[in-house]
Parts: sequence; structure tokens; C-alpha cells
Amino acid sequence: MASARALAWIERLVWLLIYGGVIAIILGVATGGRHLVAGWSLGVLGGIAVAAGVVLVWVRSRLRETPPGGAQSSTEKQP
Repeated sequence: MASARALAWIERLVWLLIYGGVIAIILGVATGGRHLVAGWSLGVLGGIAVAAGVVLVWVRSRLRETPPGGAQSSTEKQP
């Protein structure tokens, strides 16, 4: 069980990793013609970031939000 704040943080991190990784891959492809090592480095790091984002999407799908505290009805019968 995770709090709503933790779930929101994970969701922001997921999209940051995915979009940042895609941008790094694009920059790696564009840079590869001028400097091979820099292009490959950006591409590989971007791919790792995208993969981490996809794994976090799976992790987020498995987490459940904790129910809010407060008054709750009981399922047991009262005597």
C-alpha cells in the first residue's frame, strides 16, 4: 500500500524517464555522425532511462493506494 503522494511521485518519475530517455536517444542519433562515442553514449543512456520508465509503469500498476483514514463502516453485525 502506498500513499497518494508516493504514487504521484512515481508517475512523474515515469514520464520524466520515458520522455528524457527518448530525447537522449534522438540526440544520440543526431550526434552520432559527428562524434561516434558521444552518440552511442547518449543512445545507450537514453535507452536505459526508457527501460527504467517502463519498469516503473509496471511497478506503479502493482501498487494500491491506501484507503483514506477516518470513519469507516464495519462489516460485522452489531449485537
